[in-house]
Amino acid sequence: MRLTVRIQAEDFDVGREQALIDDAGADVGGVVSFTGRVRRSAEDSNVVALEIEHYPGMTELSVEAVAQEAGQRWPLSALTVIHRVGRLEPGAQIVLVLAASRHRQAAFDAARFVMDYLKTRAVFWKREVYPDGARWVESRADDHAAASKWAGLGASDH
Repeated sequence: MRLTVRIQAEDFDVGREQALIDDAGADVGGVVSFTGRVRRSAEDSNVVALEIEHYPGMTELSVEAVAQEAGQRWPLSALTVIHRVGRLEPGAQIVLVLAASRHRQAAFDAARFVMDYLKTRAVFWKREVYPDGARWVESRADDHAAASKWAGLGASDH
């Protein structure tokens, strides 16, 4: 499996990343793409930015561990995971997951697995910024519930 993991402040070009993953091999039957964007908080539409902090080195290792686990669970040809850090305004791209496999279901499952675990296991700290201050964002119960569904399940269980 060709694995690409990047933690970066700069934006990414989905089309460019897709073109790179298309070179993964002739056996690729499907590529699943997920692009996450910064949204306004469901509780308060006054969010002006999301600040994402990370611990260089540790964050990359935590994301790589999730990606490697996806590669062990599903027969992937390639997997790209890009997560941005720094100050991002609503609408900005924050995360990209591209999963390529011979079969579409493996690509879908791997992409969903990576996103579910990025929300709960990756080493990031997020803070919503408002006109009058900021608050730290905790992972939500539904994020943990989504990730817990994968515990003990392998590729043949989906």
